[in-house]
Amino acid sequence: MSDSDRILTPEAHAFLAGLHSAFGARRDELLAKRAERRAEAARTGRLDFLSETAEIRSAQWRVAPAPADLTDRRVEITGPTERKMAINALNSGAKVWLADLEDANTPHWDNVVGGQVNLYDAVRETIELTTPEGKEYKLKPGKHATIVMRPRGWHLDERHLEFDGKPAVGALVDFGLYFFHNAQELLNRGSGPYFYLPKMESHLEARLWNDVFTHAQRELGIPHGTVRATVLIETIPAAFEMEEILYELRDHASGLNAGRWDYLFSVIKYFRDAGASFVLPDRNSVTMTAPFMRSYTELLVRTCHKRGAFAMGGMAAFIPNRRDPEVTTQALAKVRDDKSREAGDGFDGSWVAHPDLVSVCQEVFDGVLGSEPNQLGKTRDEVSVTADDLLNVAATPGGASEAGLRAAVDVGVRYIASWLGGNGAAAIHNLMEDAATAEISRAQVWQWVRNDVVLDTGATVTASLVRDVLAETRKELDGLPFLDEAAELFDQVALADDFVDFLTLPAYEKID
Repeated sequence: MSDSDRILTPEAHAFLAGLHSAFGARRDELLAKRAERRAEAARTGRLDFLSETAEIRSAQWRVAPAPADLTDRRVEITGPTERKMAINALNSGAKVWLADLEDANTPHWDNVVGGQVNLYDAVRETIELTTPEGKEYKLKPGKHATIVMRPRGWHLDERHLEFDGKPAVGALVDFGLYFFHNAQELLNRGSGPYFYLPKMESHLEARLWNDVFTHAQRELGIPHGTVRATVLIETIPAAFEMEEILYELRDHASGLNAGRWDYLFSVIKYFRDAGASFVLPDRNSVTMTAPFMRSYTELLVRTCHKRGAFAMGGMAAFIPNRRDPEVTTQALAKVRDDKSREAGDGFDGSWVAHPDLVSVCQEVFDGVLGSEPNQLGKTRDEVSVTADDLLNVAATPGGASEAGLRAAVDVGVRYIASWLGGNGAAAIHNLMEDAATAEISRAQVWQWVRNDVVLDTGATVTASLVRDVLAETRKELDGLPFLDEAAELFDQVALADDFVDFLTLPAYEKID
């Protein structure tokens, strides 16, 4: 039996058809609302907290209590559902494995189906691998990381399946197949179907997810409230609706996560017409201590703990370099500082991208948590964040440099080439990068060109200059698989007059 036949059984296909019949049209309507809201923000140059939901923000309510295996989330390891990486993540000692079918994956059909097969085996603890060289990977005896699966965002279709003559919704395919095959098995094993929800832009999108969960549980006879969802607050409009998003999901909510790179990408995308006040300096100089990023994370912790939900910190993407101990030492110091800031601010845990970072993150959170599983009691009542605070991009220190421009082009092209080749988790310059990397890189270039940004060399960023850098990058990367296609796509999404909402949309058209 092929992997596809094993996963896409007639019963599973019928379950997916039911999800699409019930929710496909609402998904389309909500995507249209995104465009309308973005246009309004472009016209006014701002966002604000919603007046129509003020009562939700002032009312007394809390999300459902966490299940036992989600009460302690001090270290979460993220990564794709590729078989070897899945085994390593489950064995890593992290409390949670974010099994990523989104930004660390690519929608090549083999990855979509293969990821579901690997998750099926992981849930049943039968996952193992023997490489062509004879190396064996198996689960260690004892407890493994709790699985929290991240499906694709609402904006992505799955063209390998159709319902009612239209491409399937990627999010419903990913969620539906995982839930159909594993929800009851997870319950039998003392866990449950847990999810990370990406790229959300409003509480109405959270309401849609909540209705999907309710429908799926009812259809399969799973008790209501079994699903638990952690929402990535990685878009600027979602930052203004944190409480409303938790409220809509309150029977199924577990927490919120500070998705930093996608958040920066969203700020650029949302206010790309707003002029110099929203122009960001070099990507690497925009730290979490920038005023607008600090406001975002403090509001997230305050909101979560006010409502009994977990606040999850951002990614430590560094990959230890065993050939250069000095690079590793310096990077680990930065990781420790970053995690120390998060733990001190009240976050309940944080993300790492490599097993070698699990111990660093755990040590930091152990030092703050002690014998407690989380910091829900740290309510941060002193935090008060305004709309102006969240939009204060202009106060970000740093400038635009030639090195920053070259890095954006280099990393963007490298990642897109990797993505086109079917690898969504790419090791680039000692960092484990995912789609957010390419998005912030190309968005920043687009923004700099449109705003005539002047580099530290005195040169103005123009389309011509970017294409010169792109040509030099192609020469430096000669021989890289999919290089020509990647460079052409980077040119398209970084320099076209019309800003493409997600580079993965045109990229998807280039793969089988």
